Amino acid sequence: MLDTPRPPLTAVPATPAVPATPPAGAPAVPARQFETPYVDAVRALATEPWQRLHVPAHHGAPENAPGIADLVGAGAMSIDFPVLFSGVDQRSWRLTAPGRATPLMRAQELAAEAWGASRTWFITNGASGGNHVATTVARALGTETVLQRSVHSSVIDGATHVGLEPHFVHGSVDTGLGASHGVTAAQVARALAEHPGSASVYLVSPSYFGAVADIAAIARVAHDHGVPLIVDEAWGSHFGTHPSLPVNAVRLGADLVISSTHKGAGSLTQSAMLQLGHGPHAAALASLVERVVRSFQSTSTSALLLASIDEARKHLVTRPELVGRAIASAERIRAAIRADRRYRDATPDVLARPDAVAHDPLKVAIDTRGAGITGGEAHFLLMRDHRITCELSTPAALLSLIGATAEVDVARFLAALQALPEAAVEPERPIAMPAPGARAMGLGEAFFSAVELAPAADAAGRVSADALAAYPPGVPNVLPGEVLSVEAIAFLRATAASPAGYVRGAADPALDAFRVVA
Repeated sequence: MLDTPRPPLTAVPATPAVPATPPAGAPAVPARQFETPYVDAVRALATEPWQRLHVPAHHGAPENAPGIADLVGAGAMSIDFPVLFSGVDQRSWRLTAPGRATPLMRAQELAAEAWGASRTWFITNGASGGNHVATTVARALGTETVLQRSVHSSVIDGATHVGLEPHFVHGSVDTGLGASHGVTAAQVARALAEHPGSASVYLVSPSYFGAVADIAAIARVAHDHGVPLIVDEAWGSHFGTHPSLPVNAVRLGADLVISSTHKGAGSLTQSAMLQLGHGPHAAALASLVERVVRSFQSTSTSALLLASIDEARKHLVTRPELVGRAIASAERIRAAIRADRRYRDATPDVLARPDAVAHDPLKVAIDTRGAGITGGEAHFLLMRDHRITCELSTPAALLSLIGATAEVDVARFLAALQALPEAAVEPERPIAMPAPGARAMGLGEAFFSAVELAPAADAAGRVSADALAAYPPGVPNVLPGEVLSVEAIAFLRATAASPAGYVRGAADPALDAFRVVA
C-alpha cells in the first residue's frame, strides 16, 4: 500500500446553482397536495375497537404474531387491512357503493396531479410488475415494438411471456465506466422507418447512472409515426417535483410511464406507479391499461404499500426544501471529488454521451480508475469496514443514490472514501461490459424451448435460454435467443465471483454452468 500522506476529502459548500429551497417565483404547492386520503382512511380505521374475523390472519394484533410485530411494529400491523374494507375502499359503511370515489382513487388523483399525468395507478408488485403491465399493453397494440436493448430484465421477461417481437435500438455504452445509457430521437426514427410494423416505442430514461434522454424529441418521433411512447422511468420517480430536478417523462409527451416510487421518491420497497400521459395516444390506452393492471395487480394488495405511496407523494411534493438539501449534499460530494487527486467525478462522462440531455443530480458517480482500488473493492470495503452501502459498483466506478428527501452525512462518506486502501500498482480491471451476442432465435422461442445445462467451458457459441443480468443494474447482458460469447461468459462469471456480485436469471449462482437451448 502507498503510505504517501494526502489531504482528506472534505465537504465543500454547495454551489449557488443548487439552492436549498426552490427559487423565488416557483409555483405554490396546492393545499390539496398536503392531503393523504388513503393514509387517513387506514389510520382512522385502526382506531376502531374491531374484533377482526377476516384476513390477514394476524388480525392486526401483535400478540398473534409477535415476530412480525418485532419486524414491522404494532402500528404497521394495525393498518394491515384487506382490500374492499368498508371505510377504506368505500366512503360509506356499505360494502358496495357504486360510483363513489374511494380514498384510494383520491390518492391516485393527487399523484396524477403531482406528476402531471392524466391518470395514475398505484401498483404493489414494483416497477417490474409495471413493466409486465406495459409489455402486455404493447403486445395488445401489435406484435412488434421498437425496444431499447438496455431495458431492465423485467421488460425482457414481459416481452418474452406475451410474445412481443422487439426491434432493438442499442443505446450508448460507456465501456470504461461500465454503464449503459439511452437512445436518441434519430435512432428511434431510423428504427421506426426500418420496422414500420412496430406499434410502440419502449425505452428507459434515466439510465442507472442518471443520464436523461431527450424524451420530448423521442415522443414527437413516435407520435409522428402514429405510435405511443412507453418509458420505464423507474430511476426517475422524483423527476418533475422540484425546479432543480429534470422534467419527468409524462410531462414531456410520454404516453405510459413506469415509475418506481420506492427508488427516488421514498415509498416502501415494492411500491410503484403507472402514469398515463396526455393526448390521443395516451387516451386510447386508458381502458386497456386499466384492464391489464387489474389482471396483474394482486387481489390482496397491501394497504401498507399503497399508503406509503400516498405518504411519500405528500412529503416529496410539499417539502421542496428537503429536496433542495438532498441535491445540495450530492453536489458537496461531487465538488470534493472534483478537488481530489485520487478519485474523479464521472458526471461529465455521463453528460458527454450523445443521448444525454440532462443528468439526475441525486446520482453520484465516482470514477475509481487511477485510485488504486476497483469500484467493486471500494463497494465491498465501504460495507464491511464503514457500514456504508452504495447503490452499484463496476470495476471502474462507484455509484451512490441519494433519496430525494434524504440529506446525506457528507463528511462520513468522504472520510470513508479517504480511508480506503490505495494499491501501489493499479489493480487489474476486468472487462466492464460485454457487447450483446448475435441473435439466433426469438425471445420466446428460446425461453420456451427444451433446455440443458452446459459447462461454462463449453457454453460459448451456444444459444442462451435465459436473460442473464449483472445485478444491479439488472440490464440483461445476455437475452434468450442470443449466442453466448466468450466475453459475456467471462464477464458474468467475474460478476458472480465479486464480493457484491449477483447474476439474475442464472441456473447456477456461480455460473459454472449455463442454461442453453438443447
